[in-house]
Amino acid sequence: MLAQKSLQNNSGQEDRAMEFSVESLETPALTKAHLAELLFEKIGLNKRESKDMLDAFFDLISDSLVEGDDVKISGFGNFQIRTKAPRPGRNPRTGEAIPIQARRVVTFHASHKLKDQIQGDTAESELPESFLEVLEGEQRST
Repeated sequence: MLAQKSLQNNSGQEDRAMEFSVESLETPALTKAHLAELLFEKIGLNKRESKDMLDAFFDLISDSLVEGDDVKISGFGNFQIRTKAPRPGRNPRTGEAIPIQARRVVTFHASHKLKDQIQGDTAESELPESFLEVLEGEQRST
C-alpha cells in the first residue's frame, strides 16, 4: 500500500511529494496465516487442513510447555519453561517499591544449525531440510 504526502512551503506552494510504503514501516513477520497459505501452496493441503495442522502443531507445543516439558526441535531450537524468582520492583513514576511475583516464562534457544544458517556460515549441503520439505515428504508417504 502506497501513501503519498505533499509538503507545502510557507507560501502555500507544494514543495515535493513524498511516497512511502506502509508495509516498509512494519517489521516483516511470518504469521500463522501465512504459514497455512504456504502449506496450501507447497504441499497441496486444502486451506482448512493447513490451518488445522498448524493449530495442532502449536497446541502440542503449548500443552507441552504448560506441563513443564521442554520442546526440542532438531535443527531449529529448544523452548523451555524458566521459573523467575520473586524480586523487588519499582514504579518508575512514583519510585514506590512494588514486589514482583514469581512467574514462569518461556525461553527459546536457537540451535547451532539455525544460528549458522542465519549468519550464512553453513554450506548449502549441510542445511537441514526446511519445515515444508519435511511435511511434503510425509504427505507423499501417506
